[in-house]
Amino acid sequence: MAGAGDRSIAALGVSLAANLRVGSSHVSASATALAGQRILLCVGGGIAAYKSLELVRRLRDAGAAVQVAMTAGAQQFVTPLSFQALSGHPTRTTLWDGAAEQAMGHLELARWAERVVVAPATADLLARLAHGLADDLVATLCLATEAPLAVVPAMNHRMWRHPATEANVAALRARGVQVIGPDDGPLAEGESGPGRLSEPEAIVAALAGTAGPAVVASGLLQGLKVVVSAGPTYEDLDPVRYLGNRSSGKMGFAVADAAARQGAQVVLVSGPVQLETPRGVRRMDVRSAAQMRQAVADALPADIYVGAAAVADYTARAFSPSKIKKTGTGQSLVLDLVRTPDILAEVAQRADAGLKLVVGFAAETDNVADYARQKLTAKRLDLIVANRVGVPGSGFESDDNAMTAYWPGGERDFPPAPKVRLADGLVELIAERLRA
Repeated sequence: MAGAGDRSIAALGVSLAANLRVGSSHVSASATALAGQRILLCVGGGIAAYKSLELVRRLRDAGAAVQVAMTAGAQQFVTPLSFQALSGHPTRTTLWDGAAEQAMGHLELARWAERVVVAPATADLLARLAHGLADDLVATLCLATEAPLAVVPAMNHRMWRHPATEANVAALRARGVQVIGPDDGPLAEGESGPGRLSEPEAIVAALAGTAGPAVVASGLLQGLKVVVSAGPTYEDLDPVRYLGNRSSGKMGFAVADAAARQGAQVVLVSGPVQLETPRGVRRMDVRSAAQMRQAVADALPADIYVGAAAVADYTARAFSPSKIKKTGTGQSLVLDLVRTPDILAEVAQRADAGLKLVVGFAAETDNVADYARQKLTAKRLDLIVANRVGVPGSGFESDDNAMTAYWPGGERDFPPAPKVRLADGLVELIAERLRA
């Protein structure tokens, strides 16, 4: 029997649920994509579980039917009654539900769901999902369902950056699991960094963005394999510091998405970025230039390679296993750097890669056209896309850009526009150059 403390906590949960904001201004775009979908929300045991209450509200505002399953840890933060009040369905908490169909509630829910969303997905829960464990209701549901799975990580930033977590997330992505977030910001323990649960409206938008048809009928790249590299590389100096650049990966991810929608089989090799994997794209996460080089090589042969990554030109000659300390009274530090391999040039010269078209990118601050044409010739590329960086509202970290594509004997300007629209135009040009 529940004690007075349990009843007061449950009452507090209902009060919180009743007072969540509706967020109607975010409903219109998502409502069409998610309307009528049956979404199973699995809540993991983290402090961010309270945000999942609002997520239920926003999913229902978007027209989805929602049922909720909770881990034992999640129930330490939010009561099942709170989710029941918001979803309109009993909250499932155990594999051993005598009231469920044939006492197998996990199979009943697994069959019911058209989409499964795990939010928050703790480091422990991600590990169990990656290794196919089924030791509680939530893990069993994720293993028993054939519905698309999305996970929304939330944890301490050190746990998120741990190699074990990175490997688990990479394994899930390789299986087609959608990974939403995490955000970078203040954490519950008073620290700050990547690991914060994405906001409910952003989660709904990400789910809505993958709800519709992904492939264009009679796609321009139907039946072709495309390898795209995107984002920066980080060249570690010591356990604390690295050399990096400002590439957000947005252009490369947009190209991968556009190619997939045009019917291509797409492999996306990505440096460290906080972007969602486009639907239907196989993603390989890397950190350094050496890792990107190997991943691109592993992804070949292919029909098309698009080198949109901002690969570091230099890396440390030797990694320091201990933090490099300030010494003496000197005001400068000399780093011993060596050139990294030129991935784009190597790919262009590989006779065994099966490539019909090799596309490079050139981000320049001045003499853009001259440097781009030199790179086109020197690296034996079929097409190069050049843009000026350092311009406010364009280039690195921006959602918009302007660019010019060059090929032997021709060029085409792409005026300022969102990167997603530029990517569509670039894929159309790639298809033209293939036909030519």
